[in-house]
Amino acid sequence: MEQFFGTGVALVTPFDINDKIDFIALEQLVKFQIDNGINYLVVLGTTAETPTLSEQEKNEVVKNVIATNNKQLPIVLGVGGNNTAEVVRNIKLVDTKNIDAILSVVPYYNKPSQEGIYQHFKAVAEASPLPVILYNVPHRTGTNMTPETAVRLANDFNNIIGIKEAAGDFEQVLELLKNKPKDFKVISGEDKLALPIVLAGGAGVISVIGQGLPKQFSEIINFGLAHRSKKAFELFYRLSPLIDLIFSEGNPAGIKSVLHHSKICNLNVRLPLIKASDDLQQKISNFVDNF
Repeated sequence: MEQFFGTGVALVTPFDINDKIDFIALEQLVKFQIDNGINYLVVLGTTAETPTLSEQEKNEVVKNVIATNNKQLPIVLGVGGNNTAEVVRNIKLVDTKNIDAILSVVPYYNKPSQEGIYQHFKAVAEASPLPVILYNVPHRTGTNMTPETAVRLANDFNNIIGIKEAAGDFEQVLELLKNKPKDFKVISGEDKLALPIVLAGGAGVISVIGQGLPKQFSEIINFGLAHRSKKAFELFYRLSPLIDLIFSEGNPAGIKSVLHHSKICNLNVRLPLIKASDDLQQKISNFVDNF
């Protein structure tokens, strides 16, 4: 399958009971994705609790994933922020031999204008030796990148190859799909909308639930890409209650509960996040067992 089609997963960062990165669990997690049909890995995204990681820890996570993956799947690295100059500096430090693309989020908190967003990603594109995937997630950043801005960037910079769209607005997705350049990829950033977006012409998903049930969720997306919508929705409706559960107490507490149930990693998250409640853990365990 062509790069960045299908199911990518935004990997969690496993922590042990002492709040240190659990690299053995991280290796297990990566191997679990490789062995169960995932198409590419996303490292140091929001789901990785990146704001709580030191620069040294970030580097160690990237090295561990690269070594474990051993060039089996493409790797997308999250490099974003609300200081354009710092983002540009960090992009220039990326090891291009082992990373296949950059995922860069709309600047958060500052609330830039659409022209500010354009100029930010212009600087990112000009600095990046790798393909760039934009990331629009307004409920986290406070600012929505409009389809017009995304399409303008796609037309102006050949290395801006796609967008992870997580605005939760399907009308906005349709506008992107209608007006985008031919090879520009619209990738769902929301598990609940992934299948409709794929059926409308999207390239796939960068998923959270996918790393917990990689075989099952990637099968749903593959059925969608093959336009087998009846079979895809049949599986999706069975799985969708778990998507609601894993986000009910915040991300990544819920998906770590799924992974804990599968004996892949610990429940622990770093403050200010807290681990899933006993009640949520029980609901997730019951669902996964019955599923």
